Amino acid sequence: MTGPAAGFLAGSVTLAMALLVAALFAALLRLLKGPTLPDRVLALDLITSLVVGIIAVRSISTGQTALLRVCVAIALLAFLGTAAWAQYIKKESES
Repeated sequence: MTGPAAGFLAGSVTLAMALLVAALFAALLRLLKGPTLPDRVLALDLITSLVVGIIAVRSISTGQTALLRVCVAIALLAFLGTAAWAQYIKKESES
């Protein structure tokens, strides 16, 4: 891409990456300070979603579509992990 579109894309990628990294640090803080286990599980799920976002933005900036497959794999694993934690928390609250 050339011209003004390239500049706009570069600026958008930079802004998106900065916001995702800032959100990642906020989620990491919640993971460390979370008062309860569900708060920490939710923060961990948010962190994995933000990592997927960071990889997707990197894929857009470099044009490497193979990174999108990595995003799908990470998102699926994160979903399964969150579902497993939810089952664990549910069983803990029942007993």
